[in-house]
Amino acid sequence: MTRRRELEQHRHTLGEIRSIMNSMKTLAYIESRKLGRFLDAQRAAVAHIETIAADFLGYYPKALPHAEEATPTCLLVGSERGFCGDFNETLLRRLESHVVEYNIDTPQLIVAGNKLGNHLEGDPRVVACIDGASVVEEAEKTLAPIIDILTELQAKEGAVSLTVFYHDPDREQIVTTEVLPPFEQYRDTAPGFPHPPVLNLSPEAFLGELIDHYLFAALHEIMYVSLMAENILRVRHLEGAVQHLDDKSANLLHQSNALRQEEIIEEIEVILLSAASLDEGRHKRK
Repeated sequence: MTRRRELEQHRHTLGEIRSIMNSMKTLAYIESRKLGRFLDAQRAAVAHIETIAADFLGYYPKALPHAEEATPTCLLVGSERGFCGDFNETLLRRLESHVVEYNIDTPQLIVAGNKLGNHLEGDPRVVACIDGASVVEEAEKTLAPIIDILTELQAKEGAVSLTVFYHDPDREQIVTTEVLPPFEQYRDTAPGFPHPPVLNLSPEAFLGELIDHYLFAALHEIMYVSLMAENILRVRHLEGAVQHLDDKSANLLHQSNALRQEEIIEEIEVILLSAASLDEGRHKRK
């Protein structure tokens, strides 16, 4: 009886854990659907800024400063929460292979997401570790300190290049995107219209404002893409965990039923033995 009760208690505990995990899976699924709407709008905003940059640089290519020696800086977009498999570990492996491939000597690292930050605790390359976004509404809260850190690094180091490492669910791999310096691909763009755009600012001032908008919009898009990948991976991970709990619960139920059958048999045997003893006693009295 004690063994069966232990199995039943264990199965009840697994049921509670399954309920919690299933709720987490549902929330991750809902968040990924919500992110899809935000992401479409953000991609359109980034594409619009890039179109403006291409049109502008077609007429004012000298406004774009020539590339100079810059301090290599990497932004790693990890996870703030767990239950997403090897999401953070694969980012670190991709970083190390990138550093070796491009022969980068001790890049400065900005880490977004405390789960990833725990892996890099004590790493001298880390210049800042900030809280990541758990839901889409927290993306802007994460971006503000990133922009502040980049501003501080530029004031201290001069020119800074920024390469972002993040998961892309569409490509199903880790993507590296060079955000700073921006618009290098449009440096030699041919004019697309008969007349240059009319500006209320100097070309240099206009480009400076455009770069600020682009950096904020591009990082916003990257945060959304990474958060989408994280939630999709979390749904898959939790689905596997829930299925494992279902299988284990079914196995415990089978064991519990087998023990209950043994208990019933033992009870029947006791009843039969008691009945036999009663019959024997009656015969003796006769």
